[in-house]
Amino acid sequence: MELRELGATGLRVSPVGFGASPLGHVFGDVPRDVARAAVRRALDLGINFFDTSPYYGGTVSESVLGDCLRAAGVPRDRFVVATKCGRYREGFDFSAARVTRSVDESLARLGLDYVDILHCHDIEFTDLDQIVNETIPVLQKIKESGKARFIGITGLPLSIYTYVLDRVPPGSVDVILSYCHYGINDTALVDLLPYLKSKGVGVISASPLAMGLLTDNGPPEWHPAPKELKLACRAAADHCKKKGKNITKLAMQYSLMNNEISTVLVGMNSPEQVEENVAAAIELSTSGIDKELLHEVEAILEPVKNMTWSSGIEQA
Repeated sequence: MELRELGATGLRVSPVGFGASPLGHVFGDVPRDVARAAVRRALDLGINFFDTSPYYGGTVSESVLGDCLRAAGVPRDRFVVATKCGRYREGFDFSAARVTRSVDESLARLGLDYVDILHCHDIEFTDLDQIVNETIPVLQKIKESGKARFIGITGLPLSIYTYVLDRVPPGSVDVILSYCHYGINDTALVDLLPYLKSKGVGVISASPLAMGLLTDNGPPEWHPAPKELKLACRAAADHCKKKGKNITKLAMQYSLMNNEISTVLVGMNSPEQVEENVAAAIELSTSGIDKELLHEVEAILEPVKNMTWSSGIEQA
């Protein structure tokens, strides 16, 4: 897999990124030897970007990822690690004091001297002016201390990015992590790409499978999508199945097609999942996507294109 530049950071990341939330047992128990094997396999196959958060599994994801990276024994400059602050099992806290403490706790769990990226996690759940006036300035101090090389913001509503980026000094935010807005059913992120580029901000996308909507098994019970969207995705998955194809592979490949999105995070918890995702990426670069199937699936999903759900608090 060819590495892609991440905004103006100078970081070069694999197009497939390792989402480590499943290592926090978020979707079921993952034995430690399997977790280690998954991370080792990812590194062997060229995945160099790993994303975690103290929120995933109530800090377990960070601890397990740290252990897996140590067990792999590769030099620190061979991998890029992103973690987050502000969202915890006990709730949200984007205060300067909590964020400052948070990065030290994360580094201890990960067993690292620094993280490459420190994100504010799901900022739509607080007053965005707090992010602008309190959180981003303290993250700049953390960056200056060397504990984080770059700063990012994450969340679901795309409006949060323009709100914050228009109000902070240029260069204060290096990257954004958007989820569920670049996939076959929702490409709303594309409209924001020229703006982000003009700000020199790198783009990470997550949830190419729309948190389970674009899978044979379908989404979990708690999935917040409207019923109409769930039904359309179910119909699209069934259509692929009837043709002996897999909607998950199609969705993964589709999400990798835009080079302005530097890396696509997908949750992984086994060597097999790692191999499947890397194989999909390599097949895309050598043979291209199944255009006929893609057009058929796009037609099924057209009535619900860019349909999303609400997330966060009402902003003043």
